[in-house]
Amino acid sequence: MKIAQKPRKILIVDDDTDTVGLLKLVLQRRGYLVNTATCWEEVTERLRSPETEKQGFDLIILDVMMPERSGFDVYNALLIAMHPMPPVIFLSAKSSMETMVQAQEIGAAKYLVKPTTPDKLIAAVESVLQKSSS
Repeated sequence: MKIAQKPRKILIVDDDTDTVGLLKLVLQRRGYLVNTATCWEEVTERLRSPETEKQGFDLIILDVMMPERSGFDVYNALLIAMHPMPPVIFLSAKSSMETMVQAQEIGAAKYLVKPTTPDKLIAAVESVLQKSSS
């Protein structure tokens, strides 16, 4: 008999509300619990919510290019704010090798280039979550 797992919680951080909506829809259809933030202030609100303080997130999907703080800046701030730090998938329109290497060097679990397909998104999410739970 297979034991039912509790739904995994994902935080999406992206300043593009269309992207956030699409990612959220794809992930919710796969049974994930999804929270979203479009700026650093919203990220801090999500982190301060009683539910998050108790259970945290299993994964963060983080845009690289955002207006006030880059995704790399947000990632560095999250390293200080979150214990334990969940794995992070960077999602960006920047496809330069330099940006991808920078993401890998600071600890990204994966790097996806926008636009991505729902299948690639789900494959990346499932791969990262599987690695983090083993």
